[in-house]
Amino acid sequence: MRFAVDTGGTFTDLVLEDDRGRLHMFKAPTTPDDPVRGILDVVGTAAESFGATPETLLGRGDLFIHGTTHATNACVTGTTARTAFLTTHGHPDVMVLREGGRLQPFNFRVPFPKPYVPRSLTFEIRERIAADGKVLEPVDEESVLEIIGRLRERRVEAVAVCLLWSTVNPLHERRVGELLSHHLPDVPYTLSHVLNPVLREYRRASSACIDASLKPLMSRYLGSLAIRLRKAGFRGRLLMLTAQGGVMDAEDLAAAPIHAVGSGPSMAPIAGRHFARLDVRGDTAIVADTGGTTYDVSLVRRGSIPITPETWLGQRYRGHILGFPSVDVRSIGAGGGSIAWVDEGGLLQVGPMSAGAVPGPASYGKGGTRATVTDAALVLGYIDPAYFLGGAMKLDVALAQQAVGRDVGGPLGLDLNGAAAAIVRVATENMVGAIEEITVNQGIDPRGAVLVGGGGAAGLNSVAIARRLGCRGLVIPELGAALSAAGAIMSDLHAGYRALQFTVSDGFDLAGVNMTLAELLGRCQRFLEGPGSGALEHSVDIVAEARYRHQIWEIDVPIPFQRFEDETHVARVREAFDRVHEEIFGFGDPGSAVEFVGWRATVRCRLRGRSLGRLAREKGSRVKLAPTRKVYFGDAGVVSARIELFETLRPEQPLKGPAIIESPFTTVVIDPGARVMRKRSGSLVITP
Repeated sequence: MRFAVDTGGTFTDLVLEDDRGRLHMFKAPTTPDDPVRGILDVVGTAAESFGATPETLLGRGDLFIHGTTHATNACVTGTTARTAFLTTHGHPDVMVLREGGRLQPFNFRVPFPKPYVPRSLTFEIRERIAADGKVLEPVDEESVLEIIGRLRERRVEAVAVCLLWSTVNPLHERRVGELLSHHLPDVPYTLSHVLNPVLREYRRASSACIDASLKPLMSRYLGSLAIRLRKAGFRGRLLMLTAQGGVMDAEDLAAAPIHAVGSGPSMAPIAGRHFARLDVRGDTAIVADTGGTTYDVSLVRRGSIPITPETWLGQRYRGHILGFPSVDVRSIGAGGGSIAWVDEGGLLQVGPMSAGAVPGPASYGKGGTRATVTDAALVLGYIDPAYFLGGAMKLDVALAQQAVGRDVGGPLGLDLNGAAAAIVRVATENMVGAIEEITVNQGIDPRGAVLVGGGGAAGLNSVAIARRLGCRGLVIPELGAALSAAGAIMSDLHAGYRALQFTVSDGFDLAGVNMTLAELLGRCQRFLEGPGSGALEHSVDIVAEARYRHQIWEIDVPIPFQRFEDETHVARVREAFDRVHEEIFGFGDPGSAVEFVGWRATVRCRLRGRSLGRLAREKGSRVKLAPTRKVYFGDAGVVSARIELFETLRPEQPLKGPAIIESPFTTVVIDPGARVMRKRSGSLVITP
């Protein structure tokens, strides 16, 4: 039995795979003050459905896979550990000067971003290593000890170390790490050459600082999670989601917690790719995961999930770069809990603020008073107030009407339905804009893609989104309400390693590159013999980070072999680079030399043998709903919409809108003119 839990901003999702391969889905409100309590709550909900105690249910589990926003939220809200930054003497402004990009070059009202670690906690170490690895100035150990004394006085809780050219010769960083271990044994630290050996100083320093700042927090969180799961009866293996679209052991994540940042959304495209192939045989898909707080958008292109090196905490250039390749996911503050408000200019805005799980939308009746997308959907008749979460939670229509009328209807002079429809329409446009950023802005026509809708709030406006984009189809999987958790069930155990080895295509260093690849492959082999032992099968992918001479940024080029035998292999990789460059930028330059800067090896281990199963029907899930409901649809006004249950909808039988398809976890709105059919896989396939 396997558990996959995704802790979101509003709900905690659990997808459970039983011993027969059947899937079970459960939800419980997230508990921000103690996220582990929310995890145990959703396990308790599952145990109740199975007619067992949580201890008995957990005792049957062999894997517990968990994705959390804990690390991301801590970075964004500034609640990480008090962190010091140690760097080479004369270079204290690495975190201040950054890389200089600007979203709006001529907007001088935007304040300069604050460094992740302030200058007051930045310390300079007297040492210097040259770009070729030669020691120009040895480490002044007395100055390091003096700095350690100052760190102790300032009650520093974590330390990041990033010295110049430590990626070429890590001797000095290692010595500083030894001194920290001996004289500050209770303070965790991160060495940049161990965590992220990349060329660019700011990215390496930023990743080291973010990682170090998370170590105390994530060690406590993961330690608490492991202990409380053990006390609750779990005896299996605890795995954590990473931003690279895989999982790793909890203790390994605690040692490098930066991999947890943005981990949850990285699972949605894995599940989305599966359902796009299964239901419509599509290799290009837009995967949209609509939660209560955020709208996460990702892409599947020709069956592959794009990876980006440009992962930022916050806005690009204004936030802090992670410095690691990760699944390309764009997130905006839009979801079921997004708050609607009218700005000073009289324009309706939706988000990015969210009512979250506490106090929640006004209709929850838990103290929230602001109008949200959920409240608007309730006013329009999209949501059945008596069947929210399958009837486990009752919504208050009067409170929703009061909030929508007060916050939007009154200021804009709209009636109740008009105000609620405006909220949903603005939220839809915000979501369309996020999708266009990842498709149209990258030269991808969304009209040739299928939209896969996931998340508990996806069904409210996915048909409207697909119409606006002109998508050829829309898929709402039966597991869509917990899309990220479903992706976690399918994910592989993985580890990634990287190294610098500079060479040029017209003077390729065969011996040096092969030595670097052999070292990376050796680390992959040790992983296979350790955490990866017992895997059903494994794969190792090698990538070169390359660029044309005089270019600034590298692109990834897959390497189809593990060793360069001769110049023929060099020519093959060179030609592959030209093709990838032309695909991304629209041109290639076969006459220019190619510089190979870095190398990466990623090992993936498959832990499950069976294909993804079907969602089981839980005991007591049969309900009887009214056959129709009055629903407001914009230009069509109030119409009578047919009501169907997701689980009892007959396969391969087309249904025309207007209709509402209900499940205990989501509500799917089929607008007038749209057609829907439930596939034998359980998914809804909608022609917008």
